[in-house]
Amino acid sequence: MKDLGVLKYFLGVEVARSPDGIFLSQHKYTLDITSETGLLGSKPASFPIEKNHSLALAKEAEFADPEQDRRLVGRLISLAFTRLDLAYTVHILAQFMQGPRQEHWDAALRVVRYLKGTTGQGILLASVFYLSLTGWCDSDWASCRLTRRSLTGWIVFLGGSPISWKTKKQKTVSRSSAEAEYRSMAALTTKLKWLKMLLLDLGVLHYAPMTLFCYSQSVLHITQNPVFHLSRLIDIMFVMLFKMVV
Repeated sequence: MKDLGVLKYFLGVEVARSPDGIFLSQHKYTLDITSETGLLGSKPASFPIEKNHSLALAKEAEFADPEQDRRLVGRLISLAFTRLDLAYTVHILAQFMQGPRQEHWDAALRVVRYLKGTTGQGILLASVFYLSLTGWCDSDWASCRLTRRSLTGWIVFLGGSPISWKTKKQKTVSRSSAEAEYRSMAALTTKLKWLKMLLLDLGVLHYAPMTLFCYSQSVLHITQNPVFHLSRLIDIMFVMLFKMVV
């Protein structure tokens, strides 16, 4: 083993230290992606993906070189390690890697044009630190046009530094936006409890209460009123009885 000094570059992640904290970015990796796709001279895009896109219902011909699309999406997945703004877009593009169509390739190139104008972005692990886990969650009800399943998105901060984030399609179909929001909150709660146990295993005692933010008023009323939980339990029991009879 060798002492290589202060960490500056590791697995494509650039590490910059300052009095404000540690800044993690993938500037060189981003430039490599832009250069490989031949978009160094293209006009930057303002957003990584179009609003109200219909990539799930793409009908154009299959992309001529699917391996090229898979390679690009795979590199974007690695880039999302330090780019929170790519979590949703990468989640969408990764669903069509087995049989990409021309629309999917065009959407991936749009992400590269977005990266061209934001090559220096990353995450800052602030030096001003306080041990307090805070989570924010949201959901997009029935966003998948093929399965009508909702989308869960959350991010967790330790102090003022982002340490975990995720965008994922829910496993079951939610019958209302409130139910989708509740599932999102439940997923974030599980993650917060896991992170608290992880800190304990690392010898860090987390005494402060964990804070969870959700803007849905209906979900907040459900969590605070046990009557709603009782009615939900009754619904589940009726469904189980019906299955047993059938």
